[in-house]
Amino acid sequence: MKKKFIAFLTCCTFLLCTPLFSQSTLPSPAQFLGYTIGERYTPHHRVIAYAEQIARLAPNRVKVIPYGTTYEGRQLAVVAIASEANMARLEEIRTDNLRRIGMLAGKPSGKALPAIQWLSYNVHGNEAVSSEAFLEVLYGLLEPGKASSQFTISPKILETSVVILDPGLNPDGHDRYVNWYNQMQGRVADPTPFAREHSEPWPGGRYTHYYFDPNRDWAWQTQEITQQRMALYQQWMPHLHGDFHEMGYNSPYYFAPSAKPYHEDITPFQRQFQTVVGQYCSRYFDKNHWLYYTRERFDLFYPSYGDTYPTYNGAIGMTYEQGGNSRAGLAVRKDDGDTLTLWQRIDHHVASSFATLESVADRSAEVVKEFGSFFDKAQNTPVGLYKTYVVKSGGDEGKLSALRQLLDKNHILYGTAGKAQTVSAGGSTKSKPSGTLQGVYNYMTQANDKSVSIEEQDLIISAYQPKSTLLKILFEPKSMLEDSVTYDITAWSLPYAFGLQTYGLTSRIDPVAITAKPASTSTASASTDRPYAYLANWQSMPSVQLLAGLLKRKIRVRTAEKPFELAGKQYSAGTLLITRAGNERLGNRFDELVRQEAANLNVTLFPVTTGFVTKGSDFGSDFVMALKAPRVALVSGDGTSATSVGEVWHYFDQELKYPISLINGAELGSVDWTQIDVLVLANGYSYGRILTDRTLASIRDWIRGGGKLIAMERAAGALVGKEGFDLKEKDDKGDQDKAKGKRALTDSLKIYADRERVAVSDETPGSIYRLNLDATHPLGFGLGGGYYTLVQDAHSYDILKDGWNVGYLKDSNLVAGFAGKNAKEKLKQTLAIGVQELGRGQVIYLADNPLFRGFWYNGKLLFGNAVFMSGN
Repeated sequence: MKKKFIAFLTCCTFLLCTPLFSQSTLPSPAQFLGYTIGERYTPHHRVIAYAEQIARLAPNRVKVIPYGTTYEGRQLAVVAIASEANMARLEEIRTDNLRRIGMLAGKPSGKALPAIQWLSYNVHGNEAVSSEAFLEVLYGLLEPGKASSQFTISPKILETSVVILDPGLNPDGHDRYVNWYNQMQGRVADPTPFAREHSEPWPGGRYTHYYFDPNRDWAWQTQEITQQRMALYQQWMPHLHGDFHEMGYNSPYYFAPSAKPYHEDITPFQRQFQTVVGQYCSRYFDKNHWLYYTRERFDLFYPSYGDTYPTYNGAIGMTYEQGGNSRAGLAVRKDDGDTLTLWQRIDHHVASSFATLESVADRSAEVVKEFGSFFDKAQNTPVGLYKTYVVKSGGDEGKLSALRQLLDKNHILYGTAGKAQTVSAGGSTKSKPSGTLQGVYNYMTQANDKSVSIEEQDLIISAYQPKSTLLKILFEPKSMLEDSVTYDITAWSLPYAFGLQTYGLTSRIDPVAITAKPASTSTASASTDRPYAYLANWQSMPSVQLLAGLLKRKIRVRTAEKPFELAGKQYSAGTLLITRAGNERLGNRFDELVRQEAANLNVTLFPVTTGFVTKGSDFGSDFVMALKAPRVALVSGDGTSATSVGEVWHYFDQELKYPISLINGAELGSVDWTQIDVLVLANGYSYGRILTDRTLASIRDWIRGGGKLIAMERAAGALVGKEGFDLKEKDDKGDQDKAKGKRALTDSLKIYADRERVAVSDETPGSIYRLNLDATHPLGFGLGGGYYTLVQDAHSYDILKDGWNVGYLKDSNLVAGFAGKNAKEKLKQTLAIGVQELGRGQVIYLADNPLFRGFWYNGKLLFGNAVFMSGN
C-alpha cells in the first residue's frame, strides 16, 4: 500500500510540474520551461526533461537514449532525431554502419545509409550557452516552420541524416556553474565586467567532479562521463561530430576550417570538408551581419579532443567557439563597448548547428561513401610506416593490463604472438612500404635494431584493422608537426606513457586471439599455507594499490631497499614484504586478508617459508624498511590549478581508494600539522598568496619534525630561493646575454609580425624527455627500465648540491614533441626530480606532473614512490 501511495504522489508531482501538451503540438522550450530561452540558465535536469517530453509527444521521430550517470548522480543521455522512415529502422542504420566499416560482424542490409551526425554540447560546464542552444536546435529540427526567422532550416536534414544531440557532456560542471550563477543573478543582469556575477569562484564549472577537462579525455577515457559516452559513441561511429564551446567574451565566433597544424593523417576529404562547413556557417553569419573568424588558434593535432578524436576515427570533426564562457553571464559589456547577451550567444551556436547539419545533408551519400573508404583503407592499406607493434610482456601484468584496457575502450584490436619467433630487419613481409627498408624500431633506444625476439605472450597489435589510423597516431614515436604554434601537447606516444618496451615493425604479423586465463594471485602450496611472509613485486600501479589497500587495513608491510635473491628467484628493490611478524594480532585472518587484497588487484604473491635470503639483506635487516600508512593532505583552492589538484584527488580517491584531505590554501596557516604526514602541493599559479612567510615557517618546522612535502611543477618553482629550501634556478639568462653580446645589437631586433612564433622558442608545450634516473633511490623503485617524462614548462633547476638528484636531464634527452630553441637550452643539465633532506623530513621536488590527465601511466608508480616509499 505504501509503495502504491508513493507512486501516486510521484505521478501527481510529475503532472503538476510538467505542462500538458497534445500529441499534435510540440511545446517550444519557452512553453515548457516557463521563460524565454536566454532569460536565465537552465539546470541540466530541466534540459533532459524537455527532451523526454518531446520524445513522449513525437516517438516516431525522437528517441532519448540514456547512457549513464555522473559521479554526482546526474543523468547522461543523447537524443536521436530522424524522419519517421529512418526512426523505424534506427537500429538497422546503426548496425549497418558498423558492419560497413568492419566493427560488427555480418553484412549490411544493402539499403541506403543516411549520414549519422552527432553534435555535442557543453563539454565544459561553465560554457553553458551550449545546453541552451540544444533546446532550440531540437525544437527547430522538429518544427522548422516555427523556428526563429534568422534560420531557414532545410527539411533535407532529417530526410538524409540521423541526428544525435548530446545536450550536456558534463552535467556536474554545468550545474556547478548554473546553480552558482542563478544565486548571484539579480532582477536585471549587470553587464559590468567586474561585477561578482562575472567572477566564478574556484574551481569553476568548466571541469568534471574531479576537476578533469573532459575535452582532453576522449582517447584516454579516465573519467566516468567520458567512459560511458565513448562506449555509446563506438556503438554508432558517426560520420560527423561537432563540438560546441565558448572562449573569452571579447572574441567573435569561430568555426571551421581549423588552424594549422593538421595531423598528417587527416585525409584530403576531411580537410576539404572543413572548408565546406565553414562556407555553410558563413552564410548564416553573413546574413545576420555577425562577426566570425576561421583558420586561427584551434588546430587539429592532439588526439584526445572532441574534434580530432572523431577525425582520427574517420568522421568530419570540428570545434565551434562562441565568445562568452563564465565571464559573460546573462550580459557583459565588451571592450569595444557593445553588450553581449546570452540570447545572442545562443543564436550563434544554433546557426552553426543548423549550418553544419545542412552541409552534410546536402552531401549525405558522398560523406557516407568517404567514411567507408576511410575504413577500407585502414584494413587493407593502413597509413604509417609500421604495420605491427610488438609490446613486450616483460613480466609486468599491471602495465599490460592497463594498456589492454585502453585499447579495448578505443576498440583497437590486439592479440598475442602465439609462438616464439624472431623478426629481422631484412625479413620478408606481406606489406612493404614503397621506398623503405624493412625495419625494427626500438622505442626505448629510438633506433632501428637488426632484429627482435618475440615471445609467445608478447602483445601484437596489427595495423590491418578498422581503428588503424587511431592506433598509428597513439603509438607514433614522433608526431609530424607542420606548425610549431599549437594549442596543446605535441607528444603522447603510449609506449613512453606506459613505460613498456615496444617495437614498431614494417612487416605484418597477425596476432592470435588472447585466451582468458584464470587469475593467478598466489603460488601457495601445501607447505606455504601459512608462510613466513608474502612477497609482491613493486613494478606498476597495482603494486601501489596493493600497498595502499594493505595499509588501509592496518596490515604492516616492509620493503626491500636493495635487490635480493631467495629460493632461486631474484627480487628487485622496492619488493613488498608482508611478514607474519608484526601482524600477529590478525591471527588466521592475516592470510585471508592479504590474499584477498592481492586477488582483487590480480597481483601475484610469492609465499616464502623463511626470511633468510641467498643474496642481499635478510628480512630483519636495517635495509628492509617498515612502511607507514601516511596521512595525506592536498592543498586546493584559489592559487592552485584545478586540473592538477583534481588529478591528485582522483588518484587517491578513485584509483588507490586511499584517504586524502583537501585543504583550502587560504587556511593552510591554521592547520594542525600533527595530523598530517604528507602534504602535496599540486601545480598552481599564485602560490605566493598561499605560501606566506608565516605559513612557510610552519611548513619548515613540520618537515624538520618528520613531515614530507611533495611540490609539483610551479609549486616547486614557488619554493626557489625560499629560506630552508635548496632548489635553485640555473643562470640561463646570463649565458644567453653573453651569446647576444657577441652579435651586433641590430641582429637581435624583434619583428612584430613574428611575435607569436618567436614566443614559442621559449616553450615546450608537452614534449617527451627521457630522464636519467637513479633507480636505487626509493623514488626510483620499480622504474629500472627507465622513465619518460612529459615536459610542459621549460624548467631550469640547478642540480641539488646536498640532496638526491633522482631524475635529471643531460644535453640530448628530447625524445618526441616540440621544444623551442631557447627551451631546449634551458632543459639541458637540469634537475627534474630531487629530494632534499630537512631535519627528519623531506622535500620532494617534481618539476613535471607524473599524473598528467590521468593517462601518463608510468608516472602513477613514480608518484606512489613519492607518497609511500621515499623517506618512509
